[in-house]
Amino acid sequence: MTQTLELNFDGIVGPTHNYAGLATGNMASMRNRGLKSNPRKAALQGLDKMRLLMELGVPQAVLPPHERPYVPFLKALGFSGSDKAIIARAGKENPLMLANCSSSSAMWAANAASVSPSADTSDGKVHFTPANLFSELHRSMEPAAHTQILQTIFADDQHFVVHDPLPAAWAMRDEGAANHLRLAPSHGAKGIELFTFDSGMPYQPLEPPHHFPARQSLGASMAVRHRHRLRKDQAFGVQRAMPCIDAGAFHADLVAMGNEDVLIYHQQAFDRQSIALMRKAYHHLTGRYPRFAEIAEDNVSLADAVQTYFFNSQLVTLPDGTMALIAPAECQSHPAAKAQIDLLMQEHFFDRVEFVNVRQSMLNGGGPACLRLRVVLTKKELAAMHPGVLLTPQLYNQLTAWVKKHYRETLAPADLANPALLRESRQALDALTKILQLGCLYEFQR
Repeated sequence: MTQTLELNFDGIVGPTHNYAGLATGNMASMRNRGLKSNPRKAALQGLDKMRLLMELGVPQAVLPPHERPYVPFLKALGFSGSDKAIIARAGKENPLMLANCSSSSAMWAANAASVSPSADTSDGKVHFTPANLFSELHRSMEPAAHTQILQTIFADDQHFVVHDPLPAAWAMRDEGAANHLRLAPSHGAKGIELFTFDSGMPYQPLEPPHHFPARQSLGASMAVRHRHRLRKDQAFGVQRAMPCIDAGAFHADLVAMGNEDVLIYHQQAFDRQSIALMRKAYHHLTGRYPRFAEIAEDNVSLADAVQTYFFNSQLVTLPDGTMALIAPAECQSHPAAKAQIDLLMQEHFFDRVEFVNVRQSMLNGGGPACLRLRVVLTKKELAAMHPGVLLTPQLYNQLTAWVKKHYRETLAPADLANPALLRESRQALDALTKILQLGCLYEFQR
């Protein structure tokens, strides 16, 4: 079998990281609306998590932040004049729209795209479909930039296919890899891909949940399956239970996590028929049974899972073949979550655990797994991608120095109206494209 690896692409937290509370159904985002953020600390916490994985021997790469504040959005709303004048006027007349175009939500790379490795696809290429992120206004500005970034990094069409996002329509709403799981005997083996969705029939609008909007449609999930040239017996939709969404688990990666042949999920995450179908499909394809761990509500409640982001841990394979859990520090201090982690380790679902501090991201509703996009690559595919984004000790030091030079230590939502932030952000991003050798990536550079 061709040697393969799983590369974790983490989104670099942007200079405008703030707590505007824009994400409906995201309990942390709504609860912490209006707090002062620390963009410098947020970016450094993210980089430290990346360094930890790199030091564990897990291949790591970075995705650059998006251009924020995104002035073209404000121009589309009718604001005119110089960019600085537009920012100042929007701050006075429509601060909510200014907050939307200033969000640093692209840092959560799990929503950047859905990815299928070449081992699964009929044409033997790695397929990417950038998420259309139709459900939330501030995130709907991300797809075009995600598409361009992925096309720049994975430009070799002999190995990669970067599709356009799905049509921006309610029946096709798509939030990427946060609702996508893959099970396989190893990263390089054929696997089954699980496209989780919220409810409804294919290609039709879904019934709304009781409290919060459902963000992933079955229509989108099935369209991605067709685009990625996956066989029918290798990919299927798995319905999530509505109580998860009402509890604040707005993506599947808040109630389930998986790696290779391991799937750890909450008791209320999926219906029983879906669980049985997963096991049957995996056994049919591989001749083996996967290792499933169902976490009972009595052990870790949905409320506790959302509070600690227990299931938003990263489950990764180490160079020696063992697995490690990269869990939020909040799980270490939560008795139920910590007890469950200890039990899972005793039962050999993973062999070590590392607790990471990504508190700045957590306060906005994103844990360790939210910050990364998983991309399985062969050695040839790795050699064909843009190398400038691969994390090395040297690049880590460069990025750390870059953050310390360009990022503010405090940022309140009201500060978004200061045109100086626009200048600072653009200077930072311009310097970053040179560090990562990405050329003129942003609109303001052209």
